[in-house]
Amino acid sequence: MAALELIIGNKNYSSWSFRPWIAMKVKEVEFKETLSLFDEATDQAHFLEFSPTKKVPVLKDGETTIWESLAILEYLADLFPGLDFWPKERIARAQARSISSEMHAGFGALRIECSMNMRREVRAIDVSDAARKDVARIEAIWQGCLDSSGGPFLFGDFCNADAMFAPVVNRLHRYELSRADAVTKYSEAMTALPAWQEWEAAGKAEPWIVEADEA
Repeated sequence: MAALELIIGNKNYSSWSFRPWIAMKVKEVEFKETLSLFDEATDQAHFLEFSPTKKVPVLKDGETTIWESLAILEYLADLFPGLDFWPKERIARAQARSISSEMHAGFGALRIECSMNMRREVRAIDVSDAARKDVARIEAIWQGCLDSSGGPFLFGDFCNADAMFAPVVNRLHRYELSRADAVTKYSEAMTALPAWQEWEAAGKAEPWIVEADEA
């Protein structure tokens, strides 16, 4: 097998890069990490060198290129079936895929108004009713999953669904968007992961500022 390469954006901001990165780290998959900085002045024109959509992340497996975070996570599940990137049980696996797809396609108001930002001070901002509805839906998802699985992660053990919701943990904390018990419990489990702490420390240490993502 060729060495896997994961091309990511700035760790402070790149929520989509965070998702496959933390999954691969938690599952102890060896890979080469390549950081390609955001460049607002050129609208990330250099991303076209490796990404057909001019977006990150991108996974390279030899001559094979996989883009879109959820597709990368699915590819990893196929590549490493013994690492349980998805829950083993059929119904739980279907539910994990459902909420992961919901995360991938939805929650637009929350994503636009509250960018992931690892070094942002913890401070509330005014958000729209649409963003509040997004938060309420996330609270319901997390509560339902934790009640069903017993935690500490959404389906018991860490899986791709946790990777998909990882950036939301940052958003809810940094913008003081929720005090729900499920959010507190789940956020504590996620932020205790060594992989989480590694990414957060690297993000906080970055000198680059992307003004569009500074709410």
